Amino acid sequence: MRIMGLDVGDRTIGVAISDSMLITAQGKETIFRQSLKQDIDRLVDLINEYEVTKIVAGMPYNMNGSIGPQGEKTKQFMDKLEKKLMYSDRIKGKIELFFWDERMTTLSATRLLIEADMRRDKRKEVVDKLAATMILQGFLDRHGKD
Repeated sequence: MRIMGLDVGDRTIGVAISDSMLITAQGKETIFRQSLKQDIDRLVDLINEYEVTKIVAGMPYNMNGSIGPQGEKTKQFMDKLEKKLMYSDRIKGKIELFFWDERMTTLSATRLLIEADMRRDKRKEVVDKLAATMILQGFLDRHGKD
């Protein structure tokens, strides 16, 4: 039983997976978006590979707490993912979906990579995976084994 963390963007989806004890988050990959079907199929592959039972997606709330255009896109993507998971014969059991406040997560991830003196082209490859890791770690720290 593991939890998956997602940082859903227009061009990429950062993916992180918890350890089996639900203590730490590890970045797994950055999915470069191709089509909704291909993106969701890749997530289903990872869900099965890691025996994921919960998914937490970062919700990019505005600073005043409202949901802006990017938040709406994230909700729409998660709604489509949820429907696919409910009706897929590839998924065993119910998968719970959650949202986690991700304000400033990508910015924080970028700053960490800059401080680590990572080149700009390399940062683009890992920033979303790191943001997903930060989203999932925040969720684990708060909810862990709930």
